[in-house]
Amino acid sequence: MFPTSCDTFVALPPSTEGQRVVFGKNADRPSDEVQEVVYFRANDYVPGTKVECTYIEVEQAAHTHAVVLSRPAWLWGAEMGANEHQVCIGNEAVWGREGCDGEEALLGMDLVRLGLERADTAEKALHVITDLLERHGTGGSCMEDNCNFTYHNSFLIADRTEAWVLETSGQRWAAERVTEGFRNISNEYSITTRIDKEHPKLREYAKSQGWWDGVSEFNFAQAYSYMNTARIEASDSRYCEGKRMMENSNGHITAQTLMEILRDKKSGINMEGAFLSAGSMVSVIPGVPGRSGVHYFTATPDPERSVFKPFIFVPDIRQLKHTCSPWYGEDDPVKQKPRFKSKPDRKHPLFLKHEVASAIIETTKERGKQILQNMRDLEKKKLAEMEVFLVKGVDDVDDGPSLVNLFSNTAQEEMEAYSN
Repeated sequence: MFPTSCDTFVALPPSTEGQRVVFGKNADRPSDEVQEVVYFRANDYVPGTKVECTYIEVEQAAHTHAVVLSRPAWLWGAEMGANEHQVCIGNEAVWGREGCDGEEALLGMDLVRLGLERADTAEKALHVITDLLERHGTGGSCMEDNCNFTYHNSFLIADRTEAWVLETSGQRWAAERVTEGFRNISNEYSITTRIDKEHPKLREYAKSQGWWDGVSEFNFAQAYSYMNTARIEASDSRYCEGKRMMENSNGHITAQTLMEILRDKKSGINMEGAFLSAGSMVSVIPGVPGRSGVHYFTATPDPERSVFKPFIFVPDIRQLKHTCSPWYGEDDPVKQKPRFKSKPDRKHPLFLKHEVASAIIETTKERGKQILQNMRDLEKKKLAEMEVFLVKGVDDVDDGPSLVNLFSNTAQEEMEAYSN
């Protein structure tokens, strides 16, 4: 198997319109995997409480923030998501000189969720992730399979004022701060000599392994990258094409800009084949302190054939029923050892409807064309409606009741658009 996956983007002023931060990601995953979009409310916990992640338990925080997550339906963590404080995180698979076939520990996707639940700024999320990484490490299969598909992780973490790129190798890491312009990450180490924070023994370890001479300027990517560059070269074209497309819209980047980039198949960013773009996310975060952002998710494969549906954090949100997969509890094959002896049906209602619509698009030209037009019309309508809230803000009392079911109602409209 030759695994490749994921591209994540962030744009900050002055590269964006309207003094906003725009964040986007494709979650490229195995073609038979279901991506669900789920919501978890804020909560408080007594000292000593543990939280069960995908493979291991860790100590629970005293308080967790409300989060909306796009995740492979079989695991606890997430590929990408946002919290009520408008922090957004996405992660990527990366491979380096250091092996990544250790025992079960935290997945990079677990760290995405833990960072979102425990931090109200991007920099705090960085500290949450690196602290947990150093204490617990990462390990375990990243696929619902016995193939032992493992990797190191890179993360793009953003809030309304800045972003951080965090790249890991085992329990060591390097981070780069982004305060303006745009940045993207793909399946390769991209932090070079500009390092704003790092593991205390990052350089010492590289020197001990003979990856750095200790005299020349330290270059993280050069020191820690995989010696066989085949995987890096495979992802390089996506990374460069993503960067080029962002540059082409520099100064005018919007949510629509990132949606179109995530839909681009020629570049490979919208992936097809054994790995495909199973779910996509675009977030718009106003620069005005306290103003709510809008977070768009597809919850279905291939963003070109999906609707980016809006979500806004308001009080009293319930679980997102149309994009929530069946739950198997302790009977889930992922929870039992040996793991992955079978794969239960994890398709949620929107996924099932989307499968039918995709088949029609493939086989019936005129009907398929109409379905795609209906989907684009719905998305355009929602983008216009959300612009009002981005400009004026959200009043929890006046606007909250109408936005509680915003995402679920849009998912319902999408399903209706398949048949109209």
